[in-house]
Amino acid sequence: MRRILILLATLGSLGLIVGAYGFQYIGGLTPCDLCWPQRYGHFAAIAAGALALVIMPRLFSFLAGLGVLFSGLVAIYHSGVERFWWEGPSTCTSAPVAGLSAEELMEQIMNAPLVRCDEIAWDLFGLSMANYNVMASLTLAGMFFYASRLPR
Repeated sequence: MRRILILLATLGSLGLIVGAYGFQYIGGLTPCDLCWPQRYGHFAAIAAGALALVIMPRLFSFLAGLGVLFSGLVAIYHSGVERFWWEGPSTCTSAPVAGLSAEELMEQIMNAPLVRCDEIAWDLFGLSMANYNVMASLTLAGMFFYASRLPR
């Protein structure tokens, strides 16, 4: 049972990475500064999940769970930025324009990132990719953590 859970969760993270790169390279959606760290957690989970299938399944499935949990937490933060619940990092959100001179406004425009974190580039049923990553990552983290607790 443990091996099946680890395999399914690892394949789930792999599927999310393939999907993210599909949206990027086939769909033309360039990732923002908050999209990249969400991928890193899944990369870590894929590596740790693969190791868990071979050696020390309790340790590596727990580490894989931490990887996707990290991705889910970043996705929660990203979702809040997209919904304007809180402000995102200055590297990928827009700044207020009130009170700026023409030169300051032009400088702000010229230094603006190509892809903003506070704009939803794609959604399905009113949910963004970050929203879906929250649900998927937390589910996968639960699977990895549960697998790490199972006896041989």
